[in-house]
Amino acid sequence: MGRREQYEEKTQQFIQPILERMDFELVDVEYVKEGSTWYLRAYIDKAGGITVNDCEAVAREMNEILDREDYVEGSYVFEVSSPGLGRPLKKEKDFIRNMGKKVEIHTYRAINHEKEFYGSLKSYDDKKVTIVNETGDMVFEKADIALIRQAIDF
Repeated sequence: MGRREQYEEKTQQFIQPILERMDFELVDVEYVKEGSTWYLRAYIDKAGGITVNDCEAVAREMNEILDREDYVEGSYVFEVSSPGLGRPLKKEKDFIRNMGKKVEIHTYRAINHEKEFYGSLKSYDDKKVTIVNETGDMVFEKADIALIRQAIDF
């Protein structure tokens, strides 16, 4: 397990009790570099949506833990955020919630000269995701998927 995964996993362990107490859901944790700055982000949600005050309350408690435990090397910015409309499907409950709905899939490598695919989520398991679109069923290996999220129609 790399440094990034260790930081994300440890953050999940520390933030989960805070979120359970507040009746919030942990959507994702990421440790990413944007420009020259490292970010440790926690994406949270709840029925009815997350507010700025919700994010602030979680960040306040989590900052105390991050200062005390000091498990992230170097400087970074800690953020707590709503997953927003572009929320990725990562956990089983995300897939269940989106069954039959339109999703977009971005792959790491081109498949038939394409890296973006749209269709209705038909099925999934530990290894594969199946969507159906106007051309029929398309099956993707999860390892080939860079991003899968609900498609947003404007």
